[in-house]
Amino acid sequence: MSQPADIPAWVAMFLGLYALAAGAGEFRAPGGWNAMLLDFERSPGLRYLTGMACMALGAAIYLAVPWVAGDWLAIAVNVLGGIALAEGLLVLAAGDRFLALARRMLGNAWGVWAGASVLFGLAAIVAGGTRLG
Repeated sequence: MSQPADIPAWVAMFLGLYALAAGAGEFRAPGGWNAMLLDFERSPGLRYLTGMACMALGAAIYLAVPWVAGDWLAIAVNVLGGIALAEGLLVLAAGDRFLALARRMLGNAWGVWAGASVLFGLAAIVAGGTRLG
């Protein structure tokens, strides 16, 4: 089992792998994120499941990662968990409007968002790996 000090590093590593893979997938097949958001907008059931999953993962991250004053990685991961929880609640409460806004923000700048996802993923992997290594 991981030591409590390692939990933020492992969560950062896994979030980084997710962001890296998602960004690489969008670069490989441009327009996938836009199509996915459109699917979510059109399907109340898919919105509900997505909101629940996002809320559950955000809550799990928020509860599993201890808030340690002075530990920037623990604080950052905890904040990301809180943001994911809030995103899940927004998708459940007003998913059609929230996802329409997200799709408009994505717009034609998919490459910028995919690049940001890849960069965030690499940074999170390095931050977690540095702590673990």
